[in-house]
Amino acid sequence: MSRALLVAACAVLGLAGVGRGAPEIGGFAQVNGSVRTVGAPCDSGGPCDLLLEDERLELKVEGASEQARSAFAARVDFFQDAVEDRSGIEVREAYVDLNGSRAALRAGRQVITWGVGDLLFTNDIFPKDWAAFFSGRPLEYLKVGSDALKLDLHPKPADLELVVLPDFQPDRLPTPDRFVLPPFPPAPGRIERKPARSLENAELAGRLTRAVSDWTLGAYAARTFYRSPAIVVQSPVEPIVMIYPRLNLYGASATGSFLRGVLGAEGAYLHSVGDPNGTDPAIENSMAKGLLGYSRSFWRDGTVGVQGYLEWMMDYEAYRASLPPGTPPRDERRVLATLRVTQLLRHQTVVLGFFGFWGVTDEDGYLIPSARYTATDNLWIELGGNVFVGRHPTTMFGALDRNDNVVATLRYSF
Repeated sequence: MSRALLVAACAVLGLAGVGRGAPEIGGFAQVNGSVRTVGAPCDSGGPCDLLLEDERLELKVEGASEQARSAFAARVDFFQDAVEDRSGIEVREAYVDLNGSRAALRAGRQVITWGVGDLLFTNDIFPKDWAAFFSGRPLEYLKVGSDALKLDLHPKPADLELVVLPDFQPDRLPTPDRFVLPPFPPAPGRIERKPARSLENAELAGRLTRAVSDWTLGAYAARTFYRSPAIVVQSPVEPIVMIYPRLNLYGASATGSFLRGVLGAEGAYLHSVGDPNGTDPAIENSMAKGLLGYSRSFWRDGTVGVQGYLEWMMDYEAYRASLPPGTPPRDERRVLATLRVTQLLRHQTVVLGFFGFWGVTDEDGYLIPSARYTATDNLWIELGGNVFVGRHPTTMFGALDRNDNVVATLRYSF
């Protein structure tokens, strides 16, 4: 589904008014910047101390018919990126809804989030913008809109959500033009091979949820692709090839009240279709994931949340046997813990926050402190930071160790 088609569909509905009510128009103007605190080489075409300088105007329009049988919404960002010296338009969402008594269909670009984790994604197979997240853009920019058809069915006693994604979209990862990263293996170039648009490569995902007492239970299944590339190094004189192998996912989740707080649990099995026996070192092995989290308000206007996360690689001995000589192996089990602390002050106009990742097995970490002041109903300012800790450049946060930054965001909504 092309961007032009998405915008045109919403524009037609907007001009038609979708019933008697006029569309609602809103949005915000935002200035967002971050500065690296550890310095950068500032080579030609490479990163410098200024990690992010982004000016953005977002316009949002939405409307619905008188009986709410149909609706539309669009969010479009006009931006100026001073770091890359470019401006442009990004269609973040643009979709139409058709609603019935027991079913609803949404078509177009939409943000979809599954699972119960807090910044840990076990069953959420939809694209994410990690480059925006690590550079200090507001949290809402972590999730990327997917061009999709989403059908919600409500047969009693459960709810079923089915999603079809015709076009594969990878995660947006940090790149060396903005981030200081470990060097790639020497090669004359890179070739990226995304799954071609075809009926066979269409991604399919489903979620079944049911409420039991004050708990919500979920089951997940997806036929998709890994959204981070597998790196294939053929030889020092040939280009590096980046591919996105096939992935099947099966999972479950549960969340509900427990000991005056909220308990969440989630698990998934990721079947690596392209390497079912774990003998190809370039492709991820099949893996089991598990997550357990708990959050509670322990004092007035203060909340604490903790999570434990586990990845368990299948066919580990086959993986180790397949590694080229001298290549350090990954751990069979990867354990990660998180802590979130939030405190509201001054009649909830001040929000102090902290989120921290700690890689128990990787010996790395990622700390995100923040302080937001809401001056009026329309205006807020936030100061924060991104601090990366790591002993090994091969781990997720260790690879970003030279990208610590301080962040400032000013937003006016209308």
